[in-house]
Amino acid sequence: MCLAVPGRVINVVGDEPLDRIGQVAFGSVVRRVNFAYVPDVAPGDYVIVHVGFAISRLDQEAADYALGLISELEQANSESFSADCPAGLPSAGEGRP
Repeated sequence: MCLAVPGRVINVVGDEPLDRIGQVAFGSVVRRVNFAYVPDVAPGDYVIVHVGFAISRLDQEAADYALGLISELEQANSESFSADCPAGLPSAGEGRP
């Protein structure tokens, strides 16, 4: 199963549609991506990436909505994990190397 997380295009290199590559940021993680399926993409755009290929471009509103939902899920998961964690054990994100 895949989770479609919007990423922000940092840069695009190449003039030929099938050879366009660049970097996409997913929060603090940056990945190299092929833009053959979205030849009109530009820095600042949001894209959905699957196995190294940008397969869809999103407008700002759709990206903000999806990222907001992901943030809510992370918060709910963190709160749930912390509530279920026995006393003395680190909660989510604490005590990890």
